[in-house]
Amino acid sequence: MSYRIEDLTPEEKKAIRALERAAKIWPESLWLFSGDGTLCVMKKDENGKKVMRIAGGSESVGADAIITSIKIENDGGNSSRK
Repeated sequence: MSYRIEDLTPEEKKAIRALERAAKIWPESLWLFSGDGTLCVMKKDENGKKVMRIAGGSESVGADAIITSIKIENDGGNSSRK
């Protein structure tokens, strides 16, 4: 099924506009990470780089860089469908 903005409820349109406004004021020092359905607000390091850790040969998000999580359903592409 294909959706268009015209098909959305007023509440859905309002939520999208709020995200668009947030994107306009989003500071370069923060980034969003979606992991297993959790949307995390992350802080970049002093060099403006995403804080990542390498363990066992694979890269992962630096948990110490998580500022907070936001309860918006999301999928980072690797979570299982329920």
